Amino acid sequence: MSMPTNGGLPGAPPPQQGPQLMVLGQFIKDFSFENPNAPRSLNPQQQPQINVSINVNANPLAESDIEVSIKLDGKAEIPGMVLFSFELDYAGIFRIQGVPAESMNPMVMIECPRLLFPFAREIIATAVRNGGFPPLLLDPIDFVALYQQRLAQMTPGEPPVAQA
Repeated sequence: MSMPTNGGLPGAPPPQQGPQLMVLGQFIKDFSFENPNAPRSLNPQQQPQINVSINVNANPLAESDIEVSIKLDGKAEIPGMVLFSFELDYAGIFRIQGVPAESMNPMVMIECPRLLFPFAREIIATAVRNGGFPPLLLDPIDFVALYQQRLAQMTPGEPPVAQA
């Protein structure tokens, strides 16, 4: 009786697996939405100034598992009044295997947040809409540029953490 080989040659070594990035889970670590001047703030007479900042952090959990979080802070204001503000710390646990050491930091600080961002964006849009405002649809973020910016600001030996 022969053993199935899934198209490979019998007795041949198993094929080498390439780099793998798996999302094991994702979750809200911390979230806050404030609408401090409602109901006055719900009908602003002018376009608000909206400022958003983002930070990316990584925390190793095991040899191949790492927690990556993106923290988004934002505020919408008109002169003399805060319309709303939010803080979101959204994280994922990733298993990264088969990635060369020199490629690990870019994988963690670029690809992982790129996978998390659409979910964080939706959480913020929904919260702003539920706060009585039109949904805030954040523009896509260039995590490559954030990573390069952080590398340029780093001191030797400091771990790369991207922020904008």
